[in-house]
Amino acid sequence: MEGSSFCVSGRALVLLYLHVLMICFMHEGYSYGVEGKIASHTVSASSLSPSPSCSPSNTKAGNRKSTLEVIHKHGPCSHLVQGHNPLNHTKTLLQDESRVKWIQSRSSNGSNGLKASAATSLPAKSGITVGTGNYIVTIGLGTPKKDLTLIFDTGSPLTWTQCEPCEGSCYTQSDPIFDPSQSSSYGNISCTSTACSQLVDSGCSGSTCLYSIQYGDQSSSVGFFATEKLTISQTDIVDNFEFGCSENNHGLFGRASGLIGLSDDKISIVEQTAAKYGKYFSYCLPSSSSSIGHLTFGKDGEASSSVSFTPLSTVPQGSGFYGISIVAISVGGNRLSIPSTVFSSGGAIIDSGTVITRLPPTAYSALRTTFRKAMANYRMAPALSILDTCYDFSKESTVTLPSITFSFAGGVDVDLDPNGIFFFAKASQVCLAFAANGADSHLGIYGNVQQTTFEVVYDVAGRKLGFGSNGCS
Repeated sequence: MEGSSFCVSGRALVLLYLHVLMICFMHEGYSYGVEGKIASHTVSASSLSPSPSCSPSNTKAGNRKSTLEVIHKHGPCSHLVQGHNPLNHTKTLLQDESRVKWIQSRSSNGSNGLKASAATSLPAKSGITVGTGNYIVTIGLGTPKKDLTLIFDTGSPLTWTQCEPCEGSCYTQSDPIFDPSQSSSYGNISCTSTACSQLVDSGCSGSTCLYSIQYGDQSSSVGFFATEKLTISQTDIVDNFEFGCSENNHGLFGRASGLIGLSDDKISIVEQTAAKYGKYFSYCLPSSSSSIGHLTFGKDGEASSSVSFTPLSTVPQGSGFYGISIVAISVGGNRLSIPSTVFSSGGAIIDSGTVITRLPPTAYSALRTTFRKAMANYRMAPALSILDTCYDFSKESTVTLPSITFSFAGGVDVDLDPNGIFFFAKASQVCLAFAANGADSHLGIYGNVQQTTFEVVYDVAGRKLGFGSNGCS
């Protein structure tokens, strides 16, 4: 093979005599098997740990006009962190479980979670809200523009922010609370409008439309359904953007100002900006909490040749989720022996707000068994909440771990980044970042740890999802 080197020894000569060719070259920390597939990664143990300082942005979206920075809420790049605020990993995973239950309940009953009771790019940052670890971006709202830091969520339809005068209850946020009375472009939406009717059940205060959202962990947001000028960048402005101006909030929203909804729904930002961006957006979640990613609206120069697309699969009508079809999983370059019906039984979605990928128990068991065999030379560590395969790397300078590859419909193979394989709690407790669902028939979820460093492209109009490697660092 041109460009390859061969390891020849007495044993290799015997193998050659038996017509079995063994390729044994190393390239950029990867080892390759006989089919040319990545078999393992060798990385420095320190690279699995977030840096205490914010790393400069290294993203392909840096020159796109419709892009927002994405940042981890609890990382050194985030202005939401006050003093020394270490992330509580156990709490994160418990909240992640709450989100998963919320998603699976929505997918089973077809509700989009709204109940009435009263090509632009943004950096992505990770935080804790709506029962899980999420990412945050900063947008502008109103005239004059006020900057607001919002959690971005592919599983939520409505964009909302806290508003003065907070007639009910407002939690403490980092940015000043938005005051609609100080904006010349603010307007309430009428109860009789088509926009109001797009909420599952709309409420009214006089002639003004009200919205209410309750999330799986009992977090909630209630307020006025209104329009406002949304500023994504200096050159990208959306007039009459429909959003929730919330005056009564409860729950786990951290210090973010609210949420930006990116789900497949009539009231999401994706649908509202369809004429401008063609229902097309992408993001790259950074490899760690000390790095910066991006959220981009529209194609705007995206190198489509480097992105492989898989069809978006069917999900329950009205759920707003983006469905994907997992076909197989490979470990160390070898496909696991998992019947295809295991993945098709419950189906799966991709979700920016779920941290840990949830697999059918049959698939997870095969993944765990094979991974543990490949990692047999490393000392295991105690389990961490839902994560039962953990290792102590505190005395290791380098770590060699088997590759994990997800195969999706359409012949798309995604080789996970090393940081997309592990959940790092501390050097002495680094865990395989997957968990099992309660049954093979439950909805699978492709979580945000596994999405790190990839350009994840949502062509909603074309009904396809793309993955491009090295979207950010």
